Amino acid sequence: MSRTEPAGTPLGDAFHVFDTTLRDGAQREGISYSVADKLAVARHLDALGVGFIEGGWPGALPKDTEFFARAAAGELQLRHAALVAFGATRRPGRTADADPQVRALLDSRAPVVTLVAKADRRHIERALRTDVAENCAMVADTVAFLRGEGRRVFLDAEHFFDGYKHDPDTALKVLEAAVTAGADVAVLCDTNGGMLPLGIAEVVTEVAARTGFRLGIHCQDDTGSAVANSVTAVQAGATHVQCTANGYGERAGNADLFAVVGNLVTKLGMPVLPEGAFAELTRTSHALAEIANIAPDTHQAYVGTSAFAHKAGLHASAIKVDPELYNHMDLRTWATGSGCWSRRWPAGRASSSRRTSSASTWPAGPTRWRPSSRR
Repeated sequence: MSRTEPAGTPLGDAFHVFDTTLRDGAQREGISYSVADKLAVARHLDALGVGFIEGGWPGALPKDTEFFARAAAGELQLRHAALVAFGATRRPGRTADADPQVRALLDSRAPVVTLVAKADRRHIERALRTDVAENCAMVADTVAFLRGEGRRVFLDAEHFFDGYKHDPDTALKVLEAAVTAGADVAVLCDTNGGMLPLGIAEVVTEVAARTGFRLGIHCQDDTGSAVANSVTAVQAGATHVQCTANGYGERAGNADLFAVVGNLVTKLGMPVLPEGAFAELTRTSHALAEIANIAPDTHQAYVGTSAFAHKAGLHASAIKVDPELYNHMDLRTWATGSGCWSRRWPAGRASSSRRTSSASTWPAGPTRWRPSSRR
């Protein structure tokens, strides 16, 4: 349980598939996971090969506190993923080591912590009732404290896109406070779910150029654009993408893990899951729907009953298909480089050779995404 980065995935720590089904997804109306349910969901996600599993908010919710305790006691053995605890920064006027919520994050024994922090000046002043300087100090103090205790830290910059539009300098100061104190990823959150892809691309590109920080993306689906926004952010330079299984989440939900992964693999050519895992998307989706007691969406991209009927561009080695289906879908032209894959692979390379175990050898392609060694 001490792993702080993905294991057994082709891109390793260069790209993060970060699942928050057990935290964000659990907020969907009608879902009420027991602790046993949460452990089962985590096992399914780990078997699929996601890089990080956010287990909940220890210290704030009793079931989440119990989940981490049972995981630390040996009930959850992860092969691929690192376990993540979610929580807030210290409160105004306190020290991080004396804040009970921050202490609960340590007590969870999770090796990775995601901290949420206000990135919108209006929220800082009206909700937290403090100023920007103190908010940044809250971020820096908490990150530094957790890093000093041996935890890897990510920052969720809450309401980032709204805050950046209103006051970009304040939003960037929050990111700077976190990264300077030791946070590995600054996650830009579309908390209200109000962004569209072109706006996402513009902001992510601009923030990456202005800061040089490693960026992540977290999208709600209130405009029905969470998947598109997430993929667009990756194309613009984000190397950490937060999703939930089947798009579960509060209000309209979150970016759907299976659709995001499906697009990254088949459309951008990014091997973000272990070899063979792509074929498990449907099974995993339906298994998690059963645990949540929600009927599977048969029209869902990549995992619905007709999910592969129109997926020109599927890599033949990415999914187990029988010869008859393979011929019917005409995947052969795409697997041999005569379709969209020819933009990514030199002509004539066989599909069996299109695998890599090293992020550094993954070939350049038409997208803006590049593996990065920066943490």
